[in-house]
Amino acid sequence: MDLGLDGKTAVVTGASRGIGLASVQRLMSEGAQVVAGARTLTAELKETGALVVSADLATAAGATVLAERAIAELGGIDVLVNNVGGGVGEGQTGGFLHFDDEQWLGTYELNFLSAVRVTRATLPSLLDRRGVIVNISSNGARQPGSGPVPYTTAKAALTAFGKALNEEFGPQGVRVNTVSPGPVRTSLWEGAERYGAELARTLGLPHEELLRVLPGQVGMTTGRFVEPAEVATLVAYLASPITASVAGADFMIDGGAVKTA
Repeated sequence: MDLGLDGKTAVVTGASRGIGLASVQRLMSEGAQVVAGARTLTAELKETGALVVSADLATAAGATVLAERAIAELGGIDVLVNNVGGGVGEGQTGGFLHFDDEQWLGTYELNFLSAVRVTRATLPSLLDRRGVIVNISSNGARQPGSGPVPYTTAKAALTAFGKALNEEFGPQGVRVNTVSPGPVRTSLWEGAERYGAELARTLGLPHEELLRVLPGQVGMTTGRFVEPAEVATLVAYLASPITASVAGADFMIDGGAVKTA
């Protein structure tokens, strides 16, 4: 299926690995020009051929640098993918009382305010081009007790942000949608020092065993982790003009883990 993205321009945040990297690859495979923002510039990201901008998007300065560079290089922005996110600091499995102010603030800076700032800086160009915004939230936004509470509540704010943006700017030609993945096969789960490994230690399980049983334990009827490329395909679909009437929606891609409508 031709998604009609050939010649379009896009900005993807948190693009060094996982969903962000897969989104860069998918958009470029459809013929889009992509500016990829990331704090860490991986070899895989450089190999995509995207224009890579090094920026710490947990800071206001980083968001401004990315937006200004993207507009200068692309001449205008058709698609913005707000993907950057993750937990901040150690003790992500410790529960509410284990998170201090620094972790709360850092998590909201990365998962929520980064999207606010990049969107604010790119919105004039998106309005001019009647563009599209796709925010990457989490199914944890609908089940805030299912993960680290600073992270899930920040993602809930991001989901609400997308709906508010669409209500205000949809009539002016900018569509905004949200993609909410469940557990995705990324370094967040598979990395030796990341959240999945910490959760395994907390539960007293070998890391490999946690990865094997987790999809079933959280109710994923598919029985496996979501693949980054699957999320990227949904991102590209929502960025496409063939979905011109899809606006203000939140799309779950979690293997059926969330049971409510």
